[in-house]
Amino acid sequence: MREVDFWYDFLSPFSYIAFARLGELPPDVRVTLKPVLFAGLLGHWGNTGPAELAPKRKYMYRWCHWWANSLGIPFRFPARHPFNPLRHLRLAIACGNRHEAVARIFASVWATGADATDETAFIGLAHELGINDVEARLNDPLVKDKLRLNTEAAIAAGVFGVPSYVAGDEVFWGADALEFFKAWLADPSLLSDPEIARLDGLPVGVVRRQG
Repeated sequence: MREVDFWYDFLSPFSYIAFARLGELPPDVRVTLKPVLFAGLLGHWGNTGPAELAPKRKYMYRWCHWWANSLGIPFRFPARHPFNPLRHLRLAIACGNRHEAVARIFASVWATGADATDETAFIGLAHELGINDVEARLNDPLVKDKLRLNTEAAIAAGVFGVPSYVAGDEVFWGADALEFFKAWLADPSLLSDPEIARLDGLPVGVVRRQG
C-alpha cells in the first residue's frame, strides 16, 4: 500500500470538495486523515486566507458553489463564513479521525447551509458521533495537543494550505491538485522532468515590499 496524508480543515470548502473525491485515488493508496488548524499554517507562512480579501471571497464562494455542483457533490455554504473550526477539528480527533466521523462533520458544515457555530447543533452532532461528555472530551489535553502537533507536523512537511496531499516528501496542494497528484502516483518520474528541476531552482526576480 502507498501511504498518503490528507491534511484538511473543516473551515475550508476546498477541503470538503477534496475529501468528497478521495475515492478517486487508486485502490492501493491508503489515506490517513489529518486535521490541521489552517489559521496556524497561515500564521506560520505569513499568508492570508482566501476569504480575507473581499473580491477574492466573492469569487471563491461563487467558484466553490459552481464547482461542487458540477461534480455532483452536495454543497451549501454555512450561514456564516469564515467561522472558528477549532471545536470541529477537536471533535474529529476525539472520534479518532474515522472516515465516517469526518464525513459527517464535513456534511454538517458544507451540505446544509446551517450555522456551523450553532452550539446546540454541534452538541447534537457530537452525541450522534458517540461523544457524550462533549466539553470534557474536546478539552482533553491529549486532543488539544494532537491538533497542535498535527499543525507543527504539517508545517515541518512543507504544508502551507488545505487541503494538501502529502506522499513521502512531495506536497500537492489544493482540491484542484487531484489530477496532478493522480498523475504523479501513476508516474513518479513526472517530477524528475528537467523543466521541473529548473522551476524548483528558479531565481526570485523581485521581492515585493511589505507594509
